[in-house]
Amino acid sequence: MNIFTYARADEAAGAVRLGSLDGAKFLGGGTNLVDLMRETIERPASLVDVTGLSTAIEATSDGGLRIGAAARNSAVAEHRFVREQFPVLARAILAGASGQIRNMATVGGNILQRTRCTYFYDDDGSRCNKRTPGQGCDAIDGFNRIHGILGTSPACIATHPSDMCVALAALDATVHLSGPRGERTIPFTELHRLPGDTPQIETDVQPGELITAVTLAPLAFAKRSTYRKVRDRASYAFALVSVAAALELDGENVKNVRLAMGGVAHKPWRAQKAEDALRGKPATAANLRAAAEAELAGAQTYQHNAFKVELAKRTITAVLEQLTQETA
Repeated sequence: MNIFTYARADEAAGAVRLGSLDGAKFLGGGTNLVDLMRETIERPASLVDVTGLSTAIEATSDGGLRIGAAARNSAVAEHRFVREQFPVLARAILAGASGQIRNMATVGGNILQRTRCTYFYDDDGSRCNKRTPGQGCDAIDGFNRIHGILGTSPACIATHPSDMCVALAALDATVHLSGPRGERTIPFTELHRLPGDTPQIETDVQPGELITAVTLAPLAFAKRSTYRKVRDRASYAFALVSVAAALELDGENVKNVRLAMGGVAHKPWRAQKAEDALRGKPATAANLRAAAEAELAGAQTYQHNAFKVELAKRTITAVLEQLTQETA
């Protein structure tokens, strides 16, 4: 049994002070952390409950959005401004987990959730570099159907499980943090890390730092955005491949586009090669497919997940075709 202490924080400064102690973990909805504690993968010395911090979801004066890190996922998905101005975010959240979990999960916790790799959870018989650095990765030669095809390394091929984070990556969100050294911001696309030689370090959040909010800059064409999740079953399954996209046309040409993918990498994958291939080009089926081809050109597959390459290409193309028709 892992013995731990519990404290509830009423303000960010107090949370940071408690969270800076050795072995401390911040507790949001607990939908991931508590599971990991049950499996003895996480063994915190203390839990700092931060659900009493900011839950506000507010439009900013310039037409953007600010979301408190303690806001529940369901509250974000149901918020009128989110649904009208950033529908991709609402749809991504609704595609993830059950209603009960969305009612518990917080935005900050969703961002920091850990890998759902089977080998990561199997502490009794599987090697995992996330649990024990240098031990090895049994997923590489094991059953790796759900694992990554982009940005992987010999140390880890796990994927980030969040749907919400894919939308935030596409929308160029900014993460606000408070820590022992003060406050700072970090672009969402730089928050999560690729595995490299240190897959146990999943984000650039520093010890004791607390996510306090996420902001979205105004983006007019985000009104024409969507999220598509391809999975093994219609409910409560992690993505094999998912795509978040927003599209702006100038006549028949792509004026601007935002694309991100889930289920393919250790982090929410911003598809910048596909974006670059599309800007200024006619939004034809051939060009949409070519952009998807450009993004997946560097994919590395494993024994059971080679199908993800074609699946990702088709999903990108289908989502962009849908948005093209909607903006026509």
